[in-house]
Amino acid sequence: MGRFHAVARNIGEPSSDSSYREVSRIGYNLEHRFNDNWVLHNAFQFGYVSILQQDVTIGTGLQSDNRRLNRLTVFDSNVLNGYIIDTNLVGQLKTGNIEHKLLIGFDWYRETFDLNNSTFARAPIDVFNPVYGSPLGRRTGTTQTQRINNTFGLYFQDQITLTDNLKLVLGGRFDWLDFDSRNRINGVKTTQSDDAFSPRVGIVYQPLKNTSFYASYSRSFEQVIGNDVRGNPFVPSRGTQYEVGVKIDLFNSQLSTTLALYDLTQTNVTTSDPNNPGFNIQTGEQRIRGVELISIGELAPNWKIVASYIYTDPRITSDRTFSGNFISNSPEHTASLWTTYTIPQGSLQGLGFGLGVFYVGDREGDNANTFILPNYVRTDAAIYYRQNNLRVQLNLQNLFNTLYYDAALNRARVNPGNPFEAVLNISWEI
Repeated sequence: MGRFHAVARNIGEPSSDSSYREVSRIGYNLEHRFNDNWVLHNAFQFGYVSILQQDVTIGTGLQSDNRRLNRLTVFDSNVLNGYIIDTNLVGQLKTGNIEHKLLIGFDWYRETFDLNNSTFARAPIDVFNPVYGSPLGRRTGTTQTQRINNTFGLYFQDQITLTDNLKLVLGGRFDWLDFDSRNRINGVKTTQSDDAFSPRVGIVYQPLKNTSFYASYSRSFEQVIGNDVRGNPFVPSRGTQYEVGVKIDLFNSQLSTTLALYDLTQTNVTTSDPNNPGFNIQTGEQRIRGVELISIGELAPNWKIVASYIYTDPRITSDRTFSGNFISNSPEHTASLWTTYTIPQGSLQGLGFGLGVFYVGDREGDNANTFILPNYVRTDAAIYYRQNNLRVQLNLQNLFNTLYYDAALNRARVNPGNPFEAVLNISWEI
């Protein structure tokens, strides 16, 4: 099948599509310092998201003529509530001539998700010559589900100063995850519990005052919800990352540049079951190797800059169908440049401006690598005011209202990026 670039096309019914999203967040950060060496942190955040979609039509797949797109219409009313608590103790101590900076803490995350979904048939549409006005068809499905995720983690880290130019970092975290789901229509309940330990080891060597070499190894853990065709629950997905790099401080530490090489492998990735359509199996493995260059500094007093370039080789390394292909929605090249300037004195002291340019390269739209999401450049800006305890910031995202494609689920569902958006944040520190 030939490769093609995604093009703009509304395959819904423009006169009826309606979406609404409401997002609210509230939280706090507390700090108590026992003495010069020990400090306790506690943070809490509550988030609320309500998504309402009325008469939103989506594509489900092209017919054999590669012109007519099968469609369905969705009515959604979904509510998510999330709670996060994080508490940790940071302290410094010595064992002989060896210095330790300790971090010990725990976090708890609870998420409740109420999903109410109805789907209706909608007549196919010619994607090259669309004709709108198709009436709503019969109901094809209804979902009413409540999902609850609970995650509890214990973490620790010891940053050990062996000599003035040699440091060792040892750490890790224990995770316990519980997932509960209840079908409100038939009353069926499902549960899934997983736990794992994820270690982390790093070393930093500083041969010169402005130069540091480092290496690290870490493991990660992610619960995978679902079952195979035999009803066996999926095991957690595990990630393994190796990274080496060098950090150089230039111009009296006004500019810091880091060059890193990394290798990240994720196992137990779900993939389609070739013998049982509609089910998944866990045989997949994905690997991302890359180079990252980041510079952070101050070009002049109150004029700051952050620049980055990342090259990645994102590959599917084990899969019954897509082994050797590029991972979908993963660009090989990305780059960004963000700069801010804050007025240091006078009647406008604390007023600042930010401007950023972000480049994302071509990406494969699916794991079969049948189409490409084109590269894009997006420009963001910000205006902020910081004085005493007051923080006011206006973020202007996608300043020039650039049309770009953020990600794709498949050939029939390519998601455009957000248009121009203004977001105002106001905070007060006490």
